Amino acid sequence: MKMIINGQKVDSSDGKTQDIVNPATLQVIDTVPSATAEDITKAVDGAVAAQEAWAALPVRERCAILRRFADLVMERRLELGEILAKEAGKPYMKEAVWELDSVAYVYRGACDVALHYYGTTMPIGTEPGYDDDLQITIHEPLGTLACIIPYNFPPAIWAFKTAAALAAGNTIVVKAPSYDPMTLLVLHEMLHEAGLPAGVAQCLTGRGSVVGDLLVDDPRIACVNFTGSTDAGLSIAATAAKHLTDYKFELGGNDPFIVFEDADMDLVVKEAEDQARNNRQCCTGSKRFLVHNSLKEEFIRRLGAELDKLVIGDPMDPAVNMGPMIAERAAKQVEKQVELTVAQGARIVRGGKRSGAFYEPTILADVTLDMDIARDMEVFGPVWPVIGFDTVDEAVGIANSSHFGLGGGLFSRNIYTCIQVARRLKTGHIAINGSGNFRAAELPFGGGRKMSGNSRECMSSVLEEVTQEKSIIFRYAMKKYNDA
Repeated sequence: MKMIINGQKVDSSDGKTQDIVNPATLQVIDTVPSATAEDITKAVDGAVAAQEAWAALPVRERCAILRRFADLVMERRLELGEILAKEAGKPYMKEAVWELDSVAYVYRGACDVALHYYGTTMPIGTEPGYDDDLQITIHEPLGTLACIIPYNFPPAIWAFKTAAALAAGNTIVVKAPSYDPMTLLVLHEMLHEAGLPAGVAQCLTGRGSVVGDLLVDDPRIACVNFTGSTDAGLSIAATAAKHLTDYKFELGGNDPFIVFEDADMDLVVKEAEDQARNNRQCCTGSKRFLVHNSLKEEFIRRLGAELDKLVIGDPMDPAVNMGPMIAERAAKQVEKQVELTVAQGARIVRGGKRSGAFYEPTILADVTLDMDIARDMEVFGPVWPVIGFDTVDEAVGIANSSHFGLGGGLFSRNIYTCIQVARRLKTGHIAINGSGNFRAAELPFGGGRKMSGNSRECMSSVLEEVTQEKSIIFRYAMKKYNDA
């Protein structure tokens, strides 16, 4: 496959490529270009040149193009889902096709919001000295945005970053994930098929350490929208600061899943097992399972029984509901993290074995607060570490001990406990009687608090992140009326 620069499918300027590997088979399924500095400059040149004309197009016309694109996605969802399943290891119908459905939903929703994103008119006569002035605000696009996409949910996260940006009149330069860029390349082709002008949406491939760094360091980028690790976010922020480039980050998490002694255990076990989706490669997936000591053994036993039912294998097999991790390298990293936790005193109750990019669903018991996994070590894979507690204060203290603050979930039949704990947890969102692995398109999502970032990607507020307010003042416009 090729990159998309200025509406054309192109190779890298030096002809170098990188392999895309099916994580289920470890076989190369395609190659993509490794973008050079020349390619990146050309993409930004094109996006900057196209931005003024795209922004000048009436919002209704921009949205008509984006809605045609959403229709194309739904027409080709099965084809796109197959590409995603093979490059990312997602079960075909259960996860991959569903993710493509979300792309269409987000694009249509972004258009609905953009068509009704109003400015304000300031009340006349509230401030002495300005009685004759008519003061209004309007929303303008930021310019050209760099969108850096992670490997775990590439089409879905791409949609959240690009739909509102394009609807608002920005142009975008997308850095596709290194492991699984193919679906995004096809989606960019489809944007142009729907009528998007050349230059408005660029899509680069290659290693983040090359493409991402050079892209962020371009002073013409108005804002960097990044989802990924906290370490990478810190590096991007340092580079962006050189040019005072704005940035919006959704970074790492170590979200708590808190089970109080009066919890509905049927619901608890269901929600905990549901965390197996996408091999637990999810920033807001529950990663620390805080269970009241009176329920801890029951939770471990019942969760293990549910994980035993999972069918693990080829993502294209309809019976499979858990495929491989994104790459063998990622599975080896989880393997090392589990080994470290065991060396620190934890006990493997279930799983703990790796085969290629497949890692068994693993339950860790006897996890204590002095272990890395209990605080700041984010395990991006199918591991359920269980931590016991006795009191509400103890549970809140454990949950808040991490430098992450993305999301979380809690389980209790006591509404007072639910409200009390939800307000005390230092997270961006909290699900009551559900896991924190929750993302409704309408609801502010992202950054949370502390080292988890600062974005709030969603239908209700994302336009605030991709536009800027401009004040327009009509001096003395009201004078003749005031003098009458």
